Amino acid sequence: MTAPGELCWTGAAALADRVRRREVSALAVTEAHLARAAAVEPQVKAFLRVTADAARAEAQAIDARLARGEDPGPLCGVPVAVKDNLCTRGVETTAGSRILQGYVPPYDATVVERLRQAGAVTLGKANLDEFAMGSSTENSAFGPTTNPWDPSRVPGGSSGGSAAAVAAGEAPLALGSDTGGSIRQPAALCGCVGFKPTYGAVSRFGLIAFASSLDQVGPFARDCADAALLMDVLWGPDPRDMTARDPRDARVAGPLADLWAAPRPFSTAAAGASLEGVTLGVVKEYLELTTDAEVKGAVLAALDRARAAGASVREVSLGLTEFAIPTYQLVSTAEASSNLARYDGVHYGHRTKERVDVVGLYERSRAEGFGPEVRRRIFLGTFVLSSGFYDAYYLKGLRARRRIRDDFLRALDGVDALVGPTSPFPAFELGARAHDPLAMYAVDVFTVSTNMAGLPGLSLPCGFTSGPRPLPIGLQLTGRPWSDPRLLAIGRALEQALAGAGGAGGARRPEGLP
Repeated sequence: MTAPGELCWTGAAALADRVRRREVSALAVTEAHLARAAAVEPQVKAFLRVTADAARAEAQAIDARLARGEDPGPLCGVPVAVKDNLCTRGVETTAGSRILQGYVPPYDATVVERLRQAGAVTLGKANLDEFAMGSSTENSAFGPTTNPWDPSRVPGGSSGGSAAAVAAGEAPLALGSDTGGSIRQPAALCGCVGFKPTYGAVSRFGLIAFASSLDQVGPFARDCADAALLMDVLWGPDPRDMTARDPRDARVAGPLADLWAAPRPFSTAAAGASLEGVTLGVVKEYLELTTDAEVKGAVLAALDRARAAGASVREVSLGLTEFAIPTYQLVSTAEASSNLARYDGVHYGHRTKERVDVVGLYERSRAEGFGPEVRRRIFLGTFVLSSGFYDAYYLKGLRARRRIRDDFLRALDGVDALVGPTSPFPAFELGARAHDPLAMYAVDVFTVSTNMAGLPGLSLPCGFTSGPRPLPIGLQLTGRPWSDPRLLAIGRALEQALAGAGGAGGARRPEGLP
């Protein structure tokens, strides 16, 4: 019989199988993860709120269905953490901002609905940078999350709470959102797997918007097989989100359409994972910009293991990499300015208690409700959309975005995936970049372009730094549009090759936690 503590380090697929076969109850699995959260949350602070009573009720309902001979679904009894910018019916959803403090949605986001339909247990709402604007989870209005590997360091962002919950053993799976790297970068810094799907593969209905043409919902897991299991649940069209598409339609032709034809396309692809015949394109510019010797060394060692497992590796160029951050800032802040205009203190959200006129109401409510990073991006976005500057900045940014996408498609011609570091350096210390916005924005230099191009991106662990407190290093894979199942399968094969090289691949338990 498995000890309760060990249930917290059992993979999601194995947990679902054991609960389905009634070797362990969904309630016992939930209680184990609630106990784990109680033990480590004082240090990690991954959750804004743990919904313990609701989680127990969901687990008991799953056990009752199993007793009646029903199959609750592929995530049978698996606990999942949900980023707090995804609406959850009856549970406060703040997006890490005081302007939404006390907001309780009357509906679930589509991805949360699909979790429940698949038999998952939602444990609570994970911390994030306010409105997903940040790379360290230090911008949350309710305090920072810490890295489970070293509490003096950041977990990455903006989905730092989701990544930390998975890395710390508080949940085997988590949902995050990725606008410019907000799933992949914290996954790299926390030593777990993070996947950003092709734009349109997963519904955004119920996701509190930051930049609507860039935002995408995706999974965190401890390995690519579990990420595939969750993606089988999440993907698919949604009549409530006009950007959510069915990849099997006529617009996705040939072998890529065939990938999605399996009943469970992601798990089917991951089960047959192999690097034989795979061609990886290592991005020259990404290695040149990686100044940390241990990060570069881990990535190069991972490529050596890929060659040994049957892959071919060749150098490719993304010549527009230097324009990634400025282009992203123009496009994302413009969309943020538009999306966040709705928070005015009238319709919903924080409303100032000062007695002021209507203009003062808007000004005071927004000044009190939004944090400094959100205000900075609203100011910048409003400026680039303003009369006299729209053509000079925003339209130029859109043109640059199209050229960046074309640059990626050229680089992907003849290769199955682009490869490089997810982050140019490991997790940095709390506060080290908090007062230097340009230094913070540079953290995402390898991730933002994938969002602007609408491509699938994957980060998986490929090694650790040396020293008394080793820190995880992440490897990023970027695929062609709608190659999502294939990309996760390549990731699965690569993590298996790395595991065969002495345990460099796959998630490990952080040292120093209870």
